[in-house]
Amino acid sequence: MKLAILSRAPRAYSTRRLRQAADERGHQVKVLDTTKFSIDLSSGFPDLYFRSKMLSHYDAILPRIGASITYFGTAVVRQFEQMSVYTPNSSNGIMNSRDKLRSLQILSRHELGMPDTTFVRDRNDILPAIERVGGTPIVIKLLEGTQGVGVILAESQKVAEAIIETLHSANQNVLIQKFVAESRGKDVRALVVGDRVVAAMRRVAQGNEFRSNVHRGGRPEKIELSPEYERTAVRAAQILGLRVAGVDMLEGKDGPQIMEVNSSPGLEGIEGVTGLDIAGAIIDYIADQVNFPELDIRQRLTVSTGYGVAELHVPEGSRFVGQTIEESGLDELDIAVLTLQRGTSVIPNPRRRRVIEAEDRLLCFGRMETMKELIPARPKRKRRVRKLPQDAGGADA
Repeated sequence: MKLAILSRAPRAYSTRRLRQAADERGHQVKVLDTTKFSIDLSSGFPDLYFRSKMLSHYDAILPRIGASITYFGTAVVRQFEQMSVYTPNSSNGIMNSRDKLRSLQILSRHELGMPDTTFVRDRNDILPAIERVGGTPIVIKLLEGTQGVGVILAESQKVAEAIIETLHSANQNVLIQKFVAESRGKDVRALVVGDRVVAAMRRVAQGNEFRSNVHRGGRPEKIELSPEYERTAVRAAQILGLRVAGVDMLEGKDGPQIMEVNSSPGLEGIEGVTGLDIAGAIIDYIADQVNFPELDIRQRLTVSTGYGVAELHVPEGSRFVGQTIEESGLDELDIAVLTLQRGTSVIPNPRRRRVIEAEDRLLCFGRMETMKELIPARPKRKRRVRKLPQDAGGADA
C-alpha cells in the first residue's frame, strides 16, 4: 500500500508513530504538508498537484487536519475522494466533527446520550437557555476551541450571563451546556478504529481544574470500557463519517454522555498509558479497507434518472409490519433494502427472510416515484417537555 499522511507536523508524536507503523508493515509512506497541495479541477479528471508537481498515485490517505486549515484541508481530502483514493475519515466527517454545534446537531437526532445543550445569539435568550439546560452551574464552550481552550465553567447565573455577553460582543459563537456534576474533573477518551474501540483511557483533572484534557495537565488512566460505552463511541464516530476518531464522553448517572468527537486524535497519551500499538491498528485498518474508498452514495446512485436513495419509516399499523422483506413485495417494486435500522442497531444488507417490525427504518435504493408512494405522511415531531423559567411566556414562532 502507498499511503500519504496529510500533516503539517512531521515531527509530532502521532505523525511519527503512524509513519513508523506503516514502515514496519512494509508499506510505502510519505508525510505530505496539506497546505502544499494545489487542487486541479478539470472536467472528468479531478487531480492534485503537490509543490507544483503532479501528484503520483496513492492508495490511501490518512488526514491529520489541524483546526487552523480546516477549510483548505477538507477541500484536499474531498479531492482525494473524487479521485477514488481511500480515506478513513471523509471530508464531511472532518467538517462535522470540527464544528461543535454541527456535530451535536447531527448526533442529537440519534438515541445517544449527550449533555443538554443550547445555542443562542440574542441577549434576551440567554437566561431562558440557561434554565432549559437545568440552570447553573453551566459549561460555556467556544465552537472552535481545542484541547480545553475556550471551555469555561460558570457557577452562577450572573457570571454565566456576563461571560456569554462578553463573548458575543467579541463575535464569538458559544454553546451553553449542562454541567454533568457526577463527572466533574474527569472524562473518558475512546479511540475508535473502524467498528471497534481499540483503546480507552480516563482523564482526571488535577487540583481545582475541571477540564481533564491532557494538555491542561489531566492525568490519564487505563480503563476497560463497558459494552454500552463502546457502542456509543463507535456509533458517534460512524454517524459523523469518521472511521478513526477519539470520542470524549462524560460518565453520567444515566450512562455515557458524548462531549466531543475528534477527527485527528493524539496518540501519545493513550499509547503511553495503555501500552498498545494504536498507530499499528490504524495502519492495519487502512490497509484492509484500501480497496473500498468512501463513496457519496447519493452522488453516485442518483446518476440513474429516476432512481435514488430514500429512508422508509415503518409506522405502527403499516402493511409491512410482521412481513419478511421477501414477503413485503419491495423486490417486485424494484426497491432494494440496503440497511435496516431498529432502535440504535443498524443491520447492513438485511436478509430477505428478516421480519420487519414497527418503527423500523429501511434505507432503500429504487425508483423515487415508487418510494414516494410508500412514505407515510410525516407525523408531528415529538417534543420533550422542559420546565421553563417562571417569566417565560409563550412564543409565536
